[in-house]
Amino acid sequence: MKIAIISGSIREGQATESVARYVAQLASQRAGEATYELINIKDFDIPLLTSPVVPAAAAGRYDNPAIQRWADKIGEFDAFIFVTPEYNHGVPGAFKNAVDTLGIEWMNKPVAFVGHGSIGGVRAIEQWRQITANFNMPAIRSEVNFMMFEDWTAGDFTPLERRAGEVEAVLSGLEQLTSQLAK
Repeated sequence: MKIAIISGSIREGQATESVARYVAQLASQRAGEATYELINIKDFDIPLLTSPVVPAAAAGRYDNPAIQRWADKIGEFDAFIFVTPEYNHGVPGAFKNAVDTLGIEWMNKPVAFVGHGSIGGVRAIEQWRQITANFNMPAIRSEVNFMMFEDWTAGDFTPLERRAGEVEAVLSGLEQLTSQLAK
């Protein structure tokens, strides 16, 4: 099974990349059939959704080459880990747009969430759960919430020791669900 760890911010100097790299590092140490790939949405230059064709009706064929490149990459995966910041008590606009520009690439594929923010990204994750339900994406209940005042020291990402176990629970849960659905 192939799982994408999606770093969901395009801001310069943002914390999301550090969190996503941490998750990817822990994932790379796992034995088993799952392979993980770190994907950063800012590497895809995804334009705002303006197409007159609803993405779910596009059947994986998009009129914009940047969106097609994004769709081709996302279509490679069996499951996803959304690494999301929380902006103004919600999901980041660029990440939401990246999800909204596609359709079948997300459909029926499992998802897990890792958030970060002043209270760990919990409000963004709750919104993501509603958004991904639209794509019939089953979500595992476990999540990880990195808190600005606990997991950063002088601006550097320094996760609490217990976070590795929390990430492990998310990885295990997502792999298990993905395996069950593949049968």
